[in-house]
Amino acid sequence: MAATKADRERTEPPLTIQEMAQRSGFSEPTLRYYEKIGLLGPVPRDDSSGHRRYHAALAERVDALACLRSSGMSVAEMRRYLTLLDEGDRAAAAEQRDLFARHADRLSGEIERLRVRQAYMRGKADMWDARYRGDADAEERAIEQVEHALRRF
Repeated sequence: MAATKADRERTEPPLTIQEMAQRSGFSEPTLRYYEKIGLLGPVPRDDSSGHRRYHAALAERVDALACLRSSGMSVAEMRRYLTLLDEGDRAAAAEQRDLFARHADRLSGEIERLRVRQAYMRGKADMWDARYRGDADAEERAIEQVEHALRRF
């Protein structure tokens, strides 16, 4: 049976800021900044040292923000997402749908641009390989591949 959030809160030790940074991919200054601007809320502190401690639920929130940020979502969009979460599923569902649909559409465009860049790089690698091997026909095909990729930009 899967552990509930409450079970994880009781059994998993809280993470230090260094551990949270390593787990999420955020830098320590970014974690402090996200706390300061309210994306994380106040991060609990260790009673004896005063150091930040990220319990399981807060670590999951950081993980979610890391996913959103790594896919290019802005801080303003992440803030809106969190505000909508507080409004409840039904009340905010349409706006959440629109937020994520817009973001997914933007990612689709980025993926296509990356595919074009990949085709360009592959063509250039093939061209230089053909040139290295002295294969003029393969070099010509690779140059055509590069030119095709450039027309797609």
